[in-house]
Amino acid sequence: MSNAAPTINTNNNDAEPTTNDYDDLDYTALSDALEQTVFENFDDGLYIGMMSGTSLDGMDAVLCQFANDSENTQQPLQLITSHSQNFPARLREVLLALCQPNGTAALTPNFDEPNDLVSELDWFGWASREYSEFASEVVNTLLQQADTDSESVLAIGCHGQTVRHRPQMAVTLQLLDANIIAERTAISVVSDFRRRDMAVGGQGAPLVPAFHKALFSDSASTRILLNLGGIANITVLPANDDPVIGYDTGPANLLLDAWAKQHIDKDYDQDGAWAQSGQVIEPLLNQLLEHPFFAQPHPKSTGREDFNLSWLKSELQAFDKTATDTRYSAADVQATLTELTAISACDQINQFISNQKQSSVYVCGGGALNRYLMTRLQAHLPHWAVTTTTELGLQPTWVESVAFAWLARQTLMGETGNLPAVTGARKGVVLGQVCFA
Repeated sequence: MSNAAPTINTNNNDAEPTTNDYDDLDYTALSDALEQTVFENFDDGLYIGMMSGTSLDGMDAVLCQFANDSENTQQPLQLITSHSQNFPARLREVLLALCQPNGTAALTPNFDEPNDLVSELDWFGWASREYSEFASEVVNTLLQQADTDSESVLAIGCHGQTVRHRPQMAVTLQLLDANIIAERTAISVVSDFRRRDMAVGGQGAPLVPAFHKALFSDSASTRILLNLGGIANITVLPANDDPVIGYDTGPANLLLDAWAKQHIDKDYDQDGAWAQSGQVIEPLLNQLLEHPFFAQPHPKSTGREDFNLSWLKSELQAFDKTATDTRYSAADVQATLTELTAISACDQINQFISNQKQSSVYVCGGGALNRYLMTRLQAHLPHWAVTTTTELGLQPTWVESVAFAWLARQTLMGETGNLPAVTGARKGVVLGQVCFA
């Protein structure tokens, strides 16, 4: 078949074509030509993936290339370069406020900000612009580091910043203005990944298990991936043809980082050393595990709406009223939160490995760098090796960013990006909206 699309011939170049003028059109050829033009060339080009997770510690970006699916290759992914950049302090402050219902009520405009920032929608608009300008800066820095021009990149997959996720209401909201990124970088942007899955009855999350399946599945053994971002989630990749299972298990860095910031004025607990210096408060741990989310069946997803610093403080107040001995330190609470992350994740993992031969759990996300948390995971999974995705060829801090590059590729190729067995959707669908450069 010729690569040229069919043309419409008319008897008069100035006249509108009549019905008869279309009779000789080869519609199959036209469809094939359009499909080839739109999708075929997006298979193995360069993609950028971006992610700023629930922990709001910054923006991660990667430039990568995926092997053509038809190729028999041992290297399905080439990570060309990566870049991580902390959020500007003011942007992070506003994003954190937007993540909480009515959280912007305490915000007041700085001297260099518009005076009419008076409502939550005003702050949302301001943050959307600032977030997108910042994301554009990160992309351009990434391209400079890779010595690559924008024309070489097919698309940017940018998840945006989730400020509301209410799956029980079929509502999710990611803060982003893809138009700004496309304009500042001259690269097309794929965003708004979650809502199409919700439109077909899904939770809109987690979406990364589809990528896990594409890159990490192994026909010889069952593999379990544990992502420790702001929220923890697992992906079970069966060795057989059984459906992939994936869902959120509970809080992770979200609570750990917030508690550390409040009490030791650090963005995170380096290596979990502060937590390790404390003692787990068992009665408090049991109380926290009574949160209704832990008892919900999967598929399920959660976020800051369920687990946040205000929730933790209310739990501590309730604990102080009922406990016979309330002598504990802030480090003890951090140790308890670490144990909460480990137990809530491992309780779920153990459901899928009880009858499996010994293998590995592969950890990714920022929590993989928390040595104390890794030791607690290993303690609760004594028969399985707890390691990181580095063993699978991809460093744990870049997995989610690469996943959104892959999801952008799926979108441009017209391929599904969700797994119905994971999200609860009625069917697989093509995810995301495309803002062409």
